[in-house]
Amino acid sequence: MNPIRAGEPLPKIALPDQDRNIVDVASLQDRVVLLSFHPLAWTGVCTRQMESLEMNADVFKRANAFAVGISVDPVPSKKAWANSMHIEKTRLLSDFWPHGKAARDLGLFRKMDGFSQRAAVLVDPDGIICFVKIYELNEVPNVDELIEKIQAISRGDDVCTT
Repeated sequence: MNPIRAGEPLPKIALPDQDRNIVDVASLQDRVVLLSFHPLAWTGVCTRQMESLEMNADVFKRANAFAVGISVDPVPSKKAWANSMHIEKTRLLSDFWPHGKAARDLGLFRKMDGFSQRAAVLVDPDGIICFVKIYELNEVPNVDELIEKIQAISRGDDVCTT
């Protein structure tokens, strides 16, 4: 399956966070949403990726954006991992069951590995995919680039690309 592309509507994604609260991405309309997919919790690159979201939580909020981390790890693992990193503002979503469904629906699931690509998906306030970038597994996504895109989307600039 090919990755979702800019201009396509976001499929329904409703997943539990590290506190077992269901986060329904559709309910976040009127904001830009960053879906930050990471392969697995407890790994170095994934840790740096989620820490970068947490360190910029206030920047996202000022830009009327909501950032979440998503992986196939179960909720208890996400909770322990969030606690170990002192994640308090960022929601870490569990795409555990059905295994990798959100990642599969977006064409970001690595079937042979059993986890998602490392990817950033930006969704505009109308629920349309505006930006998709897949990273190498050993590459931390550039949060500054993502913030620039989020701010541009919030301003109404035409920045939707894959």
